[in-house]
Amino acid sequence: MDSPKTLQQAIQFFGDYENCRQFMISVRWADGKVRCPYCDSEKVSYLEKARLYRCYGDHPKQKFSLKIGTVLEDSPIGLDKWLPAVWLLVSCKNGISSYEVGSALGITQKSAWFMMHRIRLAMQSGSFQKLGGDGSEIEVDETFIGGKARNMHLSERKRRITGTGGKDKTMVMGILERGGEVRTVVVSNRRKNVLQGEVKRHVQAGAALYSDALKSYEGLETDYAHKVIDHAVQYVDGRVHTNGLENFWSLLKRGISGTYVSVEPFHLFRYLDEQTFRYNNRKDMGNEERFKLALSQIVGKRLTYAEVTGKVGATPF
Repeated sequence: MDSPKTLQQAIQFFGDYENCRQFMISVRWADGKVRCPYCDSEKVSYLEKARLYRCYGDHPKQKFSLKIGTVLEDSPIGLDKWLPAVWLLVSCKNGISSYEVGSALGITQKSAWFMMHRIRLAMQSGSFQKLGGDGSEIEVDETFIGGKARNMHLSERKRRITGTGGKDKTMVMGILERGGEVRTVVVSNRRKNVLQGEVKRHVQAGAALYSDALKSYEGLETDYAHKVIDHAVQYVDGRVHTNGLENFWSLLKRGISGTYVSVEPFHLFRYLDEQTFRYNNRKDMGNEERFKLALSQIVGKRLTYAEVTGKVGATPF
């Protein structure tokens, strides 16, 4: 079915529940036939007043909504707010804060914050296929994510900043295939076994590999065409550089410091998933295509309030 192409159209279009229902059916079931999420039966009927479906299969939970079996499950917030929220997150280049989403949709900041984390889970796209192939070039680099002391109140600065350099910050490693996708992962340290383990997990042997002069990358030349650029001397030597990842780090940090301001290390991987999704789908996709892609990935994923807060027994709002 036709879908909106701008935020204004999205808000108007999804203000009609029937449009929401038909759109969710189209992204969940390619053939347009609603099936029971519990038994996969097509013998279902739509209960218009309750806005639920009823399955005629022999199992306890016969009634279900279109949210069941997705990241939207158990949410009291309607599709008329969920779908514009997805549109906002996939289309805003530097992200969008939960305060802004809450204000725009007429919900609380806490509810918007929980929604955003659920949408980031949908944007997560893990792959077992390794990067690299004939003639491919791979960049590897790492960066530290953490608050800037000058932006903190004195008491907060004393509590959180206890050293210099990367101390009290979270380390992130990036692997970029030029002309292809980027992958990111939060790592515990910069030791050889950690960084080289991630390289071997994500990059095919034999690929052209470019890194900086960090000692932890030494020894990769046995499996890869590994070349090093020493940033103390220069940043580019022909094809040898890590400027692609430096550009990605710039986008990531601009979103974190400019939009989200403060990100807990516990949640950092979710913000990496968000930025990675937009970066990997920036060239060949517009907002409409990214919106549909994110929604096509909501099925089979679940994030509870207890999981997102790290508190067992926590109650959602």
